[in-house]
Amino acid sequence: MKSCLAELPSIVARICETGQGVDQVTALALAQLPEHDTMWLMAAADAVRQHFKGNRVRLCSIVNAKSGHCGEDCAFCAQSRDSTADIEGYALRDREWLVEQARAARSRGAGEFSVVTSGRRVSGQDLEILADVVGQVRSLGLEACASLGILEADELGRLRDRGLQVFHHNLETARSHYRNIVSTREYDDNLRAVQAAKAAGLQVCCGGIFGVGESAAQRVELLEELAALQVDRVPVNFLIPIEGTRLARQKLLQPMEALRIIALARLILPKAEINVAGGRERVLGQLQACVFHAGANAILVGNYLTTKGRAVEDDLELVRACGMESAGGLL
Repeated sequence: MKSCLAELPSIVARICETGQGVDQVTALALAQLPEHDTMWLMAAADAVRQHFKGNRVRLCSIVNAKSGHCGEDCAFCAQSRDSTADIEGYALRDREWLVEQARAARSRGAGEFSVVTSGRRVSGQDLEILADVVGQVRSLGLEACASLGILEADELGRLRDRGLQVFHHNLETARSHYRNIVSTREYDDNLRAVQAAKAAGLQVCCGGIFGVGESAAQRVELLEELAALQVDRVPVNFLIPIEGTRLARQKLLQPMEALRIIALARLILPKAEINVAGGRERVLGQLQACVFHAGANAILVGNYLTTKGRAVEDDLELVRACGMESAGGLL
């Protein structure tokens, strides 16, 4: 462990010179460093972030465009078919409402707006409505992103032609842990969804959720898979146990453990956007400002899918206080 820690400066230099992240063996060694060495790991990730991303932060916002009634059984999700959580379920929101949400997100400083729907996929009239929304989101000067499940090549092409720039689809967790979290969808289905989006010429936003009972080695396994896929953006979500879900009794990650995950993500995927998303407020608490110094260069602002986020103004102040600037120039 000590030798791995001593090698951090040379590891950082090599990453910055080659643009290649650490290999799996090195990543596992770093993941197993004692907790009191987390700050050294963060410092290394921070140096890599500054080299490739500078001090510019992307602010992203999402809207739950279609809620609940999902046929999947994801153990962490309040919208799952197995969940008894008390949430509002509704069919696809109308286009005017969705565009208004995008307009509000822009006014609060977001540079990207993502439309998210529950369920395995959207199709038919719903897809046509969302294609129209994507175009209007672009006309507002926002980057248009969508998370619509597993789509076919022609459907992705239609969305791209209407203005979609980024397609989001998470792997959720490592392949070796996946069956403990999801049984209604194959892991390889997720890989095909990501590969189809890349083939359609879209940027890909793909990450997972941490704190769902996975080991440190499985965290590295997931991040290495994302590196192999060459995804553009990695949303790092932390589990918030929700009453009524299968993981309702799962313990929250400790803040330093969460920061270690962010740092590992940066060292494994040095050029990717590392976006700290769901669970940030609850898990990190007063240490939220540390996400940038652990290697992140983006945060999700506003509300999440079925849980509330914190006031956007507080996040804007957080970014300013950290000496960062918005990639959209809105701070």
